[in-house]
Amino acid sequence: MPEYISTRGGENPISSAEAIIKGIAEDGGLFVPTEIPKIPRNFINQLCEGDYEFRAENVLGQFLTDYTDTEITTCVARAYGGSRFDNPRRAPLRVIGDSFSVLELWHGPTSAFKDMALQILPHLLNKAMKKLNEKNQIMILVATSGDTGKAALEGFANVRGIKILVFYPDGGVSKIQRLQMVTQVGKNVEVIGVNGNFDDAQNGVKKIFNDRDFNSKLENLGVKLSSANSINWGRLVPQIVYYFSAYADLLARQKIQNGEEINFCVPTGNFGNILAAYYAKRMGLPIHKLICASNRNDVLTDFFRTGKYDRNREFFKTISPSMDILISSNLERLLYHETGDSARVKKFMEDLSTTGSYEIDSELHEKLKSIFWADFAAEDETLDTIRRVFNSQKYLLDTHSAVAWNVAEKYQTATGDHRPLVVVSTASPYKFSPSVLQALGKRLNDMDEFKMLERLHEISEIPIPKHFIDLQSAAEIHTSICEKNEMEFRVERFANP
Repeated sequence: MPEYISTRGGENPISSAEAIIKGIAEDGGLFVPTEIPKIPRNFINQLCEGDYEFRAENVLGQFLTDYTDTEITTCVARAYGGSRFDNPRRAPLRVIGDSFSVLELWHGPTSAFKDMALQILPHLLNKAMKKLNEKNQIMILVATSGDTGKAALEGFANVRGIKILVFYPDGGVSKIQRLQMVTQVGKNVEVIGVNGNFDDAQNGVKKIFNDRDFNSKLENLGVKLSSANSINWGRLVPQIVYYFSAYADLLARQKIQNGEEINFCVPTGNFGNILAAYYAKRMGLPIHKLICASNRNDVLTDFFRTGKYDRNREFFKTISPSMDILISSNLERLLYHETGDSARVKKFMEDLSTTGSYEIDSELHEKLKSIFWADFAAEDETLDTIRRVFNSQKYLLDTHSAVAWNVAEKYQTATGDHRPLVVVSTASPYKFSPSVLQALGKRLNDMDEFKMLERLHEISEIPIPKHFIDLQSAAEIHTSICEKNEMEFRVERFANP
């Protein structure tokens, strides 16, 4: 039965419900399970027989051992049941040609993979508050590079006992992503742009979480902070489910034999999505290699190749903005699991904070290289991949999924490894229609975002998600922009209006 401790060693073991409410440890570390459960031999065969909800119940039950089976079933049903997802399989697997399968994680209410976790997190948190008799109001504090913000707003809007405040980098998200956030309705929501990039917003949020005096001030107001970013264990653990689901789908379609190893290629920014795959592998899911795909902000590619993490580099705004990140927070969890040494991890994080870099030893580097392979795709490569795949397969990728497809091709060329490979697709192409249309060689001709949606539909014949169409008439409610040093003040003002 796993309990949860801080990656930096400064917290006694706590339950999963407590970890979900806290979001981040008091010492600034991230909560990790004291043990990673191992699945029984027939576990995956059983998953083949059920739907996504059944698979989620079984995987989540391995980690959330202080939740009852009924509580988990209720949370899962509320998250994935009904009509919130536009595909009955929730996370369908598409076999594309002879080379790859694509795990589509964008059939939820905001057309991004964050829905897979952020539709269930509010219910897990609500249950945790009741289980622990939490009397304070919870304020969810989020820094987003685009998709997390809207998915969290959608999940937490009007949830009793909870407020949510989202910071996003002004000018650092797509126009559709921004509209999705600033039009969000709900009595308990606030959205603020930050004059800076995502790392500035994320660092500001981390600083607020780690300021004990400020948190005490909020508690005096009856407010306790928590997170919906993947630094929150309750946000990360549901992401493990869809890796098992993808494998079960391949097995059910007789594309693989049970026990046969496969590869996953994941477009990666904050390292949460691919870390969920790592947990699945550690649990016993037959994964050979986790392929870490970056865009031009290739700090992770350099880390896995050299063993040095160095954010002291130029920051690029790219056509895959959700990956425009130089500080990959969840890497801290990986370092803890592979070293088991919280003091060492704490030193890495201190060095990152003070000097902007840290370096691991050769033994640890070799361990990581045995699990991960990394590369990046430049802007022209990303656009070319969208065009090539659509022309050859009639399958349309968004700008993030195209990065993963491109890097997956590079992996196979470099290694000669042609095991079954799943490209993890993280967003609908409609979220990034200007870049996708550009890749297809179409002139934009002063089209607005909504004309672009229509044009992309004409070309692809993929239905436009209704919530994108509704944005055209939605009012912009949240128009505030703040400086980095104003974020704490904005949090306090939202806590005590």
